[in-house]
Amino acid sequence: MLERLGDRFWTHEEPLEFYGVELGRIMSVMRLSSGGLFVQSPAELTPELKAALDDLGEVRFVAPASKLHGHLYMEQYRAAYPDVELLAAPGLAPRRPDLRFDGLLGDVPDPRWAADLDQVVIDGHRWLSEIAFFHRPSKTVVLGDVGFHIDRTSPLKTRLVARLLRIYERVGPPIEFRLTIANEETFRRSIQDVLAWDFDRLVPGHGRIVESNAKRAVLEGYDWLLED
Repeated sequence: MLERLGDRFWTHEEPLEFYGVELGRIMSVMRLSSGGLFVQSPAELTPELKAALDDLGEVRFVAPASKLHGHLYMEQYRAAYPDVELLAAPGLAPRRPDLRFDGLLGDVPDPRWAADLDQVVIDGHRWLSEIAFFHRPSKTVVLGDVGFHIDRTSPLKTRLVARLLRIYERVGPPIEFRLTIANEETFRRSIQDVLAWDFDRLVPGHGRIVESNAKRAVLEGYDWLLED
């Protein structure tokens, strides 16, 4: 149910089909120094998943990657954990008027998780800002839709579509995302902020986890942005 990847870091993968293409989606769970759990891109809170989370600690914070990625099921966590704090990515609150958010995510981590987690807003796109996280104890970066990683382990249809979208065996966003970047310099600085972290593993929004040498994978996946 929850797979341990590193020091105080777990993931849970669930199916996600988009226009008939199976992409999958990954939830990340990080246990903070305080003992509470920080959940990124929450999955459907089944009884089995809730039991697995409860075995790790108390769910304290639940965060999406963006207004499009990772906000599903947040209401289930509010119902199951009355003291949980739901955090909004830029632009999410108007999309989810059914939810009461306890904070807005930005470039500065809250002191309650700053000892374990860093974060940065990946900005510069025409209509989407995303929050990237860095979990220091496990040296893991967690991304959303700016970090697809589709490889040979995906279904054939997914691999074929990934080739068309230029995300096959590369870490990065689909081609239509690249073509709608409004401020390339701002977007480039955001990715450089991610690359400044001392990470070795990367959890993408969709696809296969990069278990090691993840910084090189990001550099290669974003060569279209970073090379002169």
